[in-house]
Amino acid sequence: MSAVLGTYARLNVEFDRGEGAYLFTASGDRYLDFAAGVAVNILGHAHPYLVAALTEQTRKLWHTSNLYRITGQERLAERLCKVTFADKVFFANSGAEAMEASIKMARKYHSHRANPERYRILTFEGAFHGRTLATIAAGNQPKHTAGFGPKVEGFDQVPLGDLKAARAAITEETAGILIEPIQGEGGICVAGSPFLKALRELADEHGILLMLDEVQCGMGRTGRLFAYEWSGIEPDIMAVAKGLGGGFPIGACLATEKASAGMTAGTHGSTFGGNPLAAAAGNAVLDIVLAPNFLLNVRKMGLLFKNRLVEIAFRHANIIAEVRGEGLMLGLRCNVPNTDVAAMLFAEELLAVTAGENVVRLLPPLIVTETEIEEACAKIDNACMRLDATLSA
Repeated sequence: MSAVLGTYARLNVEFDRGEGAYLFTASGDRYLDFAAGVAVNILGHAHPYLVAALTEQTRKLWHTSNLYRITGQERLAERLCKVTFADKVFFANSGAEAMEASIKMARKYHSHRANPERYRILTFEGAFHGRTLATIAAGNQPKHTAGFGPKVEGFDQVPLGDLKAARAAITEETAGILIEPIQGEGGICVAGSPFLKALRELADEHGILLMLDEVQCGMGRTGRLFAYEWSGIEPDIMAVAKGLGGGFPIGACLATEKASAGMTAGTHGSTFGGNPLAAAAGNAVLDIVLAPNFLLNVRKMGLLFKNRLVEIAFRHANIIAEVRGEGLMLGLRCNVPNTDVAAMLFAEELLAVTAGENVVRLLPPLIVTETEIEEACAKIDNACMRLDATLSA
């Protein structure tokens, strides 16, 4: 029996090494990785530039804590601010921690402005914002909150896309609106530009903050650096993580000067957040993602992949009901249990991730090639044919 706590239903496979879009077992079995560590390994595995950057940093300095200045952290923050709406950045170790900072910041913003009664956050059905007590309350999914006692107070939830319900849910206690531009765990549910624009207007109308969770859909996954850019709006606060470190743990809460004004010395912290190793990884990832034509190629590969998936769905309509998503954040809503589809893909040595609404997520590294997409599509086609055969038997 493993000494590891059994909070995951792990597959009986262990990977020994990775290269680009592929993972290898010790015995040499090769898997095409279209899970990417759940949207984390955006540069694939063992990217030479990322390896070099981390190797160089390990020889110099690993950790000093945030009691002192960290040059790499300051540089990473400045770069993130330069390419986004933000003026300030707080670094953490994960998406959940970045979301915790975002929630605290929204509450502190109103308290700092002598409105402490404004602490409630409006969220949306199907959301996933992390596994801490506050973030599972924000997501409000029974499978995540059950058994953990009273939920953290201060979250109100309405259906995704329902502007009338969102407007009705705002009260004198509302501090902000929190949304994922594309729900990942929820089933690759796209909020859409009209809805995001309407929420921005609603937040402005009521003097509250618009908060985005781009932990999964950010860092180039949709073909723009961040998904909010497609809508032409800007948030007040945004949580990012996953792809930011390309596999090294790092999260960040980005905010405007105004939204972050209440977060003064001592109001929040993180022992490891933004340490020299994490900052080196984040800066190396930005070097690649911000290079000319990188995001253009993500859009090109995303369009190719989505078109091929639509063709497969047409041939196997009894297996695939719908192709969802943007860029290289795509999903297959299934007509059979998504666990069966994921298992058959695994048998084809293609890694994918299940999600809500009976969806299988396809999250390849952003460096994926046309050849690798075609290989993945062949495996998906084969998996559908095998499932077809079992249904016909």
